[in-house]
Amino acid sequence: MRSGLVRVVAFVMVAPVVYPQAFEVATVKPSAPVPPTGGVYFGPQRGGPGTPDPELITWTYPTLRTLFLSAYELNTFQLKGPDWIDSQRYDIVAKVPAGATKDQVKVMWQKLLNERFGVVLHHETKEFQVEELVVDKSGSKLKETDWDSASPLPEGPPQMDGKGGVKTPGQVLTIFPLDSGVRMHVVGRAQPVSQLMGTFTNTLRHPVLDKTGLLGRYDYTLDFVVEGAGPAAARGNADEPAPDLTTAVQQQLGLRLVPGKAMLDVLVIDKAEKVPTAN
Repeated sequence: MRSGLVRVVAFVMVAPVVYPQAFEVATVKPSAPVPPTGGVYFGPQRGGPGTPDPELITWTYPTLRTLFLSAYELNTFQLKGPDWIDSQRYDIVAKVPAGATKDQVKVMWQKLLNERFGVVLHHETKEFQVEELVVDKSGSKLKETDWDSASPLPEGPPQMDGKGGVKTPGQVLTIFPLDSGVRMHVVGRAQPVSQLMGTFTNTLRHPVLDKTGLLGRYDYTLDFVVEGAGPAAARGNADEPAPDLTTAVQQQLGLRLVPGKAMLDVLVIDKAEKVPTAN
């Protein structure tokens, strides 16, 4: 009689990991009218993954355009839709599932927009005249922030330091009217380079693409003049000359704007409801 080894093979069934696809709870409602005296916060969302309050997002007064740009990671020129997406504002509070990542939250925003606003979308590809933002041969002059990312963010807009800078994370743009244009003073605290893209795009009136490869968060100050922008007005700070945007970016930030062309994806909102469905 021959004896031998008997091999036993065991199969273990592992349940697939299910990632959250939606906020646990979300309230969406039209914002109250902006008071004539102002005093409301139009900044980015507060809370969410990567912040001291990762499971609760509060966002006041974003437009539907702002919500779409954030959810789909688009620049404003890559979104087309009805005119009211730039004027109607909303207040949103969303409960984030524990452990959700930033990428998962973007999917949650997309799902919320689809369900609450009944959107119908399609994509197009379009060639744009663009500027590419690159690091100048002399090297970047952006200063790595010393802001502790674990520090809780204060409520409201970025806090000013009384010297023209900001003490808490955010970007503030101040406009001074001139006889033939405007002077712009931009200060940022603990911001990614992408935060500047909207300012550059709005100023140049065509897309600006970030090709710097700079992935940190930075403190910066930028002063430049836009000729012919805005109505004629009493000259402000005229005794303090400033360069145009292209020159200022190179001299003050150590970056450079290079003209070119690019084929970019455009998201088109075919349909959206102005009043979101009930919470």
